[in-house]
Amino acid sequence: MRTGRPRAGSLAFYPRKRAKGIVPKYQSWPEYSGQPMLQGFAGYKAGMTHVIMIDDRKKSPTEGKEIMVPVTVIEIPPMTVAAIRVYVKDTYGKHPLTEVWADNLEALTGRITKAKVNNAAKATEKINAAIADVAEVMVLMYTKPADVTGIPKKVPDLMEIRIAGETAEARFAYALSILGKDIDMNTILADGQFADITGITKGKGFQGAVKRFGISLRKRKHSRCKKTRHIGTLGPWHPHHVRWQVPMPGQTGFHQRTDFNKRIIKIGNNPEEINPAGGFLHYGLVRGNYVLIKGSIPGPAKRLVRIRSATRKGQQKQIMTPVVEYVSLQSKQG
Repeated sequence: MRTGRPRAGSLAFYPRKRAKGIVPKYQSWPEYSGQPMLQGFAGYKAGMTHVIMIDDRKKSPTEGKEIMVPVTVIEIPPMTVAAIRVYVKDTYGKHPLTEVWADNLEALTGRITKAKVNNAAKATEKINAAIADVAEVMVLMYTKPADVTGIPKKVPDLMEIRIAGETAEARFAYALSILGKDIDMNTILADGQFADITGITKGKGFQGAVKRFGISLRKRKHSRCKKTRHIGTLGPWHPHHVRWQVPMPGQTGFHQRTDFNKRIIKIGNNPEEINPAGGFLHYGLVRGNYVLIKGSIPGPAKRLVRIRSATRKGQQKQIMTPVVEYVSLQSKQG
């Protein structure tokens, strides 16, 4: 009797090519109709530790008892709103109408070339005149890596974050109220909520099909040509070309990946509560605001991570604030 097994290597993540940049891009945002608010934030991955918390999952075998939970630590210094970008929609899709930039943009000197003329009043009038056709209100926000001692870079990372809620007039008014100001993550998300975490995975360079897709090594009789790590066939004779499903060598890692519905265990501002003895490996000590995310997230230490309100909500349960009784401060040095 012939036995079978599932094919090796997932076809779910294509194309497997390098990400365009270190800053992840979002193509969709969650629906929201309440008071205008930002729907995203960003930080820098520090490392992992574990906490002891009370299991608050309904019908769980350990409900009400202490459980050990692995958590990822992300340092989240305040982000600054640099500009407002408004999109209008026509038969060809969404297009930017204009932008309203803040005045204090000295921090972005190494990131962008500032316009010689910044007529914010004229841009605001143009948006107010076409407010009926506005489809999206976005803000351009930048991080402050200079405030983070765990990473060597000083140039801010600039990204686009959506403002959702109510009408276009209310969203634009809210955007004007925060233009040029610093925003903390605890004004967007809270303890116990679910969020989507997006990052660029650890790059591994050009790799063969065995490492890239997990295919089996050739057996003794099948590898007489001294190629034990090659695929057995390139595919059928007809169609007379190599199909995209055939595992081939190529770029491995440095892909954009999103983990959906990751629970926020805690947002804090006292790093002494979570810093292990000797600091986090390849990062050091967290010195500012931080967030603990349940489980692991994509990317290595020091990598930029974007946090978005959860899009796949499903049947939303009651948001409960996790009861954390202990955070491990044991050294990670091994």
